[in-house]
Amino acid sequence: MTSEAEPLTLVLVGPMAAGKTSVGRRVARRLRVAFIDTDKRIVAEHGAIPAIFAEHGEEHFRALERAAVAAALEEGGVISLGGGAVTDAGTRELLRAHPVVFLTVSPESVAGRIRGSGRPLLAGDVDPLERWKTIFAERRDWYDEVASTTFDTSRLPMQRIAEDIVTWRREHR
Repeated sequence: MTSEAEPLTLVLVGPMAAGKTSVGRRVARRLRVAFIDTDKRIVAEHGAIPAIFAEHGEEHFRALERAAVAAALEEGGVISLGGGAVTDAGTRELLRAHPVVFLTVSPESVAGRIRGSGRPLLAGDVDPLERWKTIFAERRDWYDEVASTTFDTSRLPMQRIAEDIVTWRREHR
């Protein structure tokens, strides 16, 4: 059992549409801890993410994100990070002391998940799936760098993946 001084923490990273939020909520419920979505916290505190990028640039956004990740890690619980959080060296450093689950997904499985999603990084003239593949390829090494373990969300039901992650987390206290 974890003590109050050291709350149970589990971080989920991965590309957009890998299932970090849906799996994360289920894992948090099963572990009876809070679920924290750092992107939602940033939006609540600073406004829409595309507006932050447009007005202040990516570097400013990544600093806000790093602060949100640090605060969430102090609180503990199941923490879902935005897909690009791992691009920041400071954020990756914060993750080193914590169990991190990399949720991966195949391009074939993600195609249906991103169709009509309105995700800003997938907007524009380029085919959304091709853009997703490019972004995932650019970030793949960083996901692997911070990951304690990897789960593929391509084919199994999210509930089953959540159960497998809970089992893994209980075995790796």
